[in-house]
Parts: sequence; structure tokens; C-alpha cells
Amino acid sequence: MVSVVQNIAIDCANAYELARFWSEVTDRPLHPEDRPGDDETQVLLSESGPILHFNEVPEPKTVKNRIHLCLRPSSTREEEVERLLGLGATLVADRRMSDGRGWVVLADPEGNEFCVLRSESERAATPS
Repeated sequence: MVSVVQNIAIDCANAYELARFWSEVTDRPLHPEDRPGDDETQVLLSESGPILHFNEVPEPKTVKNRIHLCLRPSSTREEEVERLLGLGATLVADRRMSDGRGWVVLADPEGNEFCVLRSESERAATPS
């Protein structure tokens, strides 16, 4: 027996707005029935994969996430970081190394941390 990850739940203050941000980040659609003001909203990552599920809760985020998403861009890491900052993310920590390895930690508009890794082409061009 095994379990399959159905969704990744993210607590938030505004489910629809945070889901819109992540929809733009991933270029994936919101669930077609979701509307502004809904207290639960979903971003459909793929037809068969997990869903990002946003659930409104009354308490604010107060500490570092114990689990987070790591994004591997199709563009360069630097281009993706700039794009995400333009969408409303904020810089938390820059973990890039001089040899090209590393990652960048950003936070979404509600403060949930996530990482931007190197693209596959950047990984292939840089020795591990």
C-alpha cells in the first residue's frame, strides 16, 4: 500500500489572491469554479499531479515554513527571480554561490518561503 499526494495545502489570509499569484508563478490555471472571496481556492498544477490548495485561516504566518516549494525554472534562475519579484514576491535570502550553484529564497505575498533553483541547462553547464 502507498499514499499519493493529492494536494499541497497552504494556509493564508486571502485564498483567491494568493492562488492567483501562484497561478502566475506556475503558469497553471485556477480551478474553474473558484471565485474572489472563496475561502478555499486551488491551482491545478497538472491533470494527474498534486494541486496547490489555498485555505483561509484566521491566524497570520509567524515563523519560517517547515515545508516549502522549490521551483526549477525553464529560463535562468536570475531571470525567474526577477520575474517573481515583479509578480510580488520578496527576497528572503540569496544562497547563490560564485561557481553558479545555490538557490534564492523568496516569499510569496503572504510571507510563505519558496526557493528558486538553477534551470536544467544551468545545471548541465556547471559541474556539481
